[in-house]
Amino acid sequence: MKDGKLVTLAIESSCDETSAAIVLEGRQVLSNIIASQIKVHQVFGGVVPEIASRHHLDNVNRVVDEAMKEAGLQMGDVDMIGVTYGPGLVGALLIGLATAKAYALAAGKPLIGVHHIQGHICANYIAHPDLEPPFMALVVSGGHTNIVEVTDYNQCRVLGQTRDDAAGEAYDKVARVLGLGYPGGPKIDKIAKEGNPAAVEFKRVFLEKDSLDFSFSGIKTGVLNYVNSRKQAGCEINTADVAASFQQAVLDVIAAKTIGAALKMKKDKIVMAGGVASNSRLRAMMEEGCKKEGLALYCPPPVLCTDNAAMIGCAAYYKYQAGERDELTLDAVPHLPL
Repeated sequence: MKDGKLVTLAIESSCDETSAAIVLEGRQVLSNIIASQIKVHQVFGGVVPEIASRHHLDNVNRVVDEAMKEAGLQMGDVDMIGVTYGPGLVGALLIGLATAKAYALAAGKPLIGVHHIQGHICANYIAHPDLEPPFMALVVSGGHTNIVEVTDYNQCRVLGQTRDDAAGEAYDKVARVLGLGYPGGPKIDKIAKEGNPAAVEFKRVFLEKDSLDFSFSGIKTGVLNYVNSRKQAGCEINTADVAASFQQAVLDVIAAKTIGAALKMKKDKIVMAGGVASNSRLRAMMEEGCKKEGLALYCPPPVLCTDNAAMIGCAAYYKYQAGERDELTLDAVPHLPL
């Protein structure tokens, strides 16, 4: 404990960021160290799982040491160890999980396994000390696009999810088609500001009536077909216009479904989470739509949108408060359902 408050050491390694954090009473971040692998994977145009795992192995003890040092604490001050155990890349998850288990066993601390998506949602508790459930959550990242009804700190229900590509995955693939490089999300967001979102008509896929699910594979194919047809015809391709039009088609669906879900389930608050939640156009559209419908909107700062251990520490704290503990036999679950 520190000043009578519970201290959580948290570890996150579900994809290509190795992160460790010290969180006080669930919401006060004393340190949040992130070792990014973006430059390592850029040459491949996406994350290579085996390479990610090796870099996690190289980085994980260092980031834990840095997190402890920055917080000015010793392992004896830690009350619990939170760690992501799914979903994610299995090799990457195993590195973080094995490290957390080792610290838990050596120091005699309770182990708390955290669902990665639950962690993203909890990032909002850190950013907004006044935020409490219930609310509707929009989780948009490279691997997930979910609309989640949050009824309590440890209770949530998925109302809608992607049936194929996640939004961030579609961004990465379209960025590759347009020659923008990796990661695609920030690059498309940036160049789209120079383009006309109505220049190219891409289909908005809403699926069946009242469905809160998403499908982005069709629009990805639509962009590919458009680019190929223009090239075959010898026509110029305005990359900014294509990026802006693609982005607008994706975000129109995401914003409409999320706000519709909040109204249908009678929630007066919406929180955004995940890497794509830092997209400037999505934030602007959600702010405009929520204001129109009288809904409160909560967004974390960009550093808490991407994968980080602080959000895992927050989620672990609320599980600990509910009396939840995990055994050292806890295993990584790459397709862990929420």
